[in-house]
Amino acid sequence: MELEMVVKMCLALLFGLFIGIDRQLKQKPLGIKTSMVICVASCLVTLVSIESFDRFAGPNHPNMDPMRLAAQIVSGIGFLGAGVILRRSNDAISGLTSAAMIWAASGLGIAIGAGFYIEAVVAVVLLIIAVNFVPYLIKSIGPEKLNQRDVSVKIVMETNDYMTDLIRHIERKRVPGQPIAGPVHKIRRLRIKDLDDGRQRIDMVIAAPEKEYTTEIYYFIKKIDHVLSVEIEHL
Repeated sequence: MELEMVVKMCLALLFGLFIGIDRQLKQKPLGIKTSMVICVASCLVTLVSIESFDRFAGPNHPNMDPMRLAAQIVSGIGFLGAGVILRRSNDAISGLTSAAMIWAASGLGIAIGAGFYIEAVVAVVLLIIAVNFVPYLIKSIGPEKLNQRDVSVKIVMETNDYMTDLIRHIERKRVPGQPIAGPVHKIRRLRIKDLDDGRQRIDMVIAAPEKEYTTEIYYFIKKIDHVLSVEIEHL
């Protein structure tokens, strides 16, 4: 029975990995680590709930629900996890993995309190693997999209008609008369605003390779014609 539980949690880790890869390939906030943590912890709490009924309820306690209080713990911890999720300037959501780990920690506490020591140990090992090792392995052998990070870029341009060329330049697309070489960037979000003095401000989020330094992106954009100022933040 214990082997079956271990297999179930390993399957939860694997399926959570699949969901995380799909979300990350589509540049969604839910990533590989968060989805694996949630799947493993959910599987653990479910197993504890099922086995606790057989272990603690019986003829002597016909009306006993051993997991009723534990269910309230899981719900309450969810509010605590929500407190570590941040949204910064409408550009990125951070803290999802930390929130999932808080919730997972509550599941581990429930498992230990109910006496499921082996299951709790297996879950801890799987969670550590999910957060610290699997993402790096997937990035090293996976597609290029998994090796990208989001960078927030704010640009102030002088009045001109070359905004489209600027976008092409940032995405490393060919501009007539201007050869471009280097890592490819993909613009994920773009907002253009007219300033009072006739200049334009461009706010964008670009997907850049993990190996490219943020300073390299700054100097690259700073050298583009008609760019007056650049502000960059690694999300």
